[in-house]
Amino acid sequence: MAKVGIIGGGAAGMFAAVWAAGFGHEVHLYEQNEKLGKKLFITGKGRCNFTNACSVEEFLQNIVSNAKFMYSSGYGFTSQDVMDFFEQHHVPVKVERGNRAFPASDHSSDIIRGLEQAMKEAGVKVHLGTRVRHVSCPDGAVSGVVLENGAHIALDAVMVATGGLSYPSTGSTGDGYRLAKECGHTVTDRRPALVPLETGESYIPKLQGLSLKNVTLRVMGKKKPVYEGFGEMMFTHFGITGPLVLSASSYIGAAGLSWPLDAQIDLKPALTENQLDDRLLREFQSAQNRQFKNVVPELFPARLVPVMIELSGIAPDRPVNGISKEERRALVEKTKHFPLTIVGTRPYREAIITQGGVSVREIRPGTMESKKVRNLYFIGEVLDVDALTGGFNLQVAWSTAYAAASAVWENIER
Repeated sequence: MAKVGIIGGGAAGMFAAVWAAGFGHEVHLYEQNEKLGKKLFITGKGRCNFTNACSVEEFLQNIVSNAKFMYSSGYGFTSQDVMDFFEQHHVPVKVERGNRAFPASDHSSDIIRGLEQAMKEAGVKVHLGTRVRHVSCPDGAVSGVVLENGAHIALDAVMVATGGLSYPSTGSTGDGYRLAKECGHTVTDRRPALVPLETGESYIPKLQGLSLKNVTLRVMGKKKPVYEGFGEMMFTHFGITGPLVLSASSYIGAAGLSWPLDAQIDLKPALTENQLDDRLLREFQSAQNRQFKNVVPELFPARLVPVMIELSGIAPDRPVNGISKEERRALVEKTKHFPLTIVGTRPYREAIITQGGVSVREIRPGTMESKKVRNLYFIGEVLDVDALTGGFNLQVAWSTAYAAASAVWENIER
């Protein structure tokens, strides 16, 4: 039997604790908060989209950074395995649009309760309100941890499951990065991801609260789009948010681009520019004597009308029969390429995840063990692995946690 210490009582830490104890180890879980799973509790607006019921191939396609690294652990413990685990631990599961899996109750607390009960049954020793100050790793191997109170705890293996920097109110302090560096690991640049974006145009705040459905968002890189997606988004007082925007933020970060960035929204993606021009022409011909400002509402949501009039450069009182072909084409261009300038992201407190972390080049992908320090493991968000929304980031946590837990005994014996 090995004595295993796990630093962090979030999704990855609790899951690793269950399995490591189930494999016969003495497991100690150290959590600096007064309770477990604080970030898990707010996941999915409190409903907890805990995985995605898709194939492993699709799971890997939804990982933005270092998908290849997740190949082994992704196949080693799949989303079906995760759903089976919770069902077996008395947490009924349901699958909704986009294969998103939730507890049937829509309460994230059920996921946490299921993990806590599983840990209790497995004999995990949980230490709440306990911060780990250092990991002891002399001579290239783990020997234990040093707690905030100075106590040294001898351990055979240590798993770092401290999460990232997002939602700092839940205790995400970035401790794991410090612990990794102290043990000689490289930590890549970190940035907020799956996060709203700030824009520079003065007309965007005027659209605050307006949601757009079935639009295309395109963000330009140096020579080609770094992101292009179809779906929903919303305007805010600072810029833009919503599913399309959150995904765009991750791809922007992964590309390492600097601000500002040009972006555009195709407000009518179902129509080509020529088809849209034909529609405008029909609208104008059927209302020849009406003023431009009274025809535009036929084309756009009410909140968007004043901005589109402003961008078109056409006087609102102009009769539509006096609008030239060139002016009409300019309106088409603005409709198909509604302009935005992205000037930055919102802070970590509004980010779902952290992009960047412990370099996966220094981690064994099949076991999550450090290549630099024997019996030291990194699991979950502390790693430089991030994915899109839809339950994929929590699947990263489950898969990496299981890989580490199932590898501990074999690694200690070698």
